[in-house]
Amino acid sequence: MAEKKLQNQVAIVTGASSGIGAGTAKALAAAGATVVINHPVAATKDAAEAVLSSIKAAGGEGITFQCDVSREEEVEKMFGETITRFGTVDILINNAGLQRDAAFEKMTLEQWNTVLSVNLTGQFLCARAAIREFLRGGIVPQKSRSAGKIICMSSVHEVIPWAGHANYAASKGGIMLMMKSIAQEFAPKKIRVNSIAPGAIKTPINHDAWATPQAEKKLLQLIPYQRVGVVEDIAAAAVWLASDDSDYVNGTTLFVDGGMTLYPGFSENG
Repeated sequence: MAEKKLQNQVAIVTGASSGIGAGTAKALAAAGATVVINHPVAATKDAAEAVLSSIKAAGGEGITFQCDVSREEEVEKMFGETITRFGTVDILINNAGLQRDAAFEKMTLEQWNTVLSVNLTGQFLCARAAIREFLRGGIVPQKSRSAGKIICMSSVHEVIPWAGHANYAASKGGIMLMMKSIAQEFAPKKIRVNSIAPGAIKTPINHDAWATPQAEKKLLQLIPYQRVGVVEDIAAAAVWLASDDSDYVNGTTLFVDGGMTLYPGFSENG
């Protein structure tokens, strides 16, 4: 039985119909939070409902909500309806993200804008809505020592360049300094803002990178810990960052990457 560290708190998890978002939504619910499972379009509704069914089967609570995080009016509606239904929002997991990979000289403006609008602008819009609610609600000591928690899903590529993925890496580098800037701005209000930077995690977005033994062996060359991560690795970190166990952690990126940021290419070149 999971410890209910997030009892009586309301969490919005963006991009929660699959992958890291789905795993994180389930973990937050297991820790006692009521979870809003965000998904972007009508086509992702069934997947989001499946996540909700899993949460309810385990004794948790939540709803699904369709919202394209890159659209201001849809984000405002999601937060507004969540607050109307559950009274407030305590936790935001800014997870929605996508890739539109291309060689840089062939990358279209649409590919660039699509990634930046979801990965970075989407995090801005959701964080702004969350902070407005945290400021309104203030600290409720029986729930949490902080007025609210935001966890931005970044990537090891906020610090590791990634040829062929300039739009994605730029979006994650932007997340890093947006996160730090708003953490600095709102720390006096007891609002905590941090990031998680996953390394290689087995999710649908990178299926080809680990789906065969040959592909996994190649991927492991980048991971000193010699295993590819799973969504539960990220979900556990998110629960910790959302709980009072991490109350003195603010404005930092937690790398959950099996050591990928240790530049393993240099391990035998000392």
